Amino acid sequence: MLGMGDGSCPFEFNFDPATFKVGDYVSYRVTGSLEGMPFVGTLLEVHDDHVVISPGESEPDARYRGTREDRPLVEISEI
Repeated sequence: MLGMGDGSCPFEFNFDPATFKVGDYVSYRVTGSLEGMPFVGTLLEVHDDHVVISPGESEPDARYRGTREDRPLVEISEI
């Protein structure tokens, strides 16, 4: 991974739900057995009460509905 080990991060995350826009990278969480693990996604849709996240190129057709907060929360049933 780019920058592995030097403390840098290849992503620039948006943690401000008031400024979320399509294309932003977000760090999101998942409930259930994946709780506590950080995930990276791209915002595909931004709504008043939720967002739609793409988990990335490895799953091009996947779409996860998450809460609209600093680190969106996705129900494990979405995965």
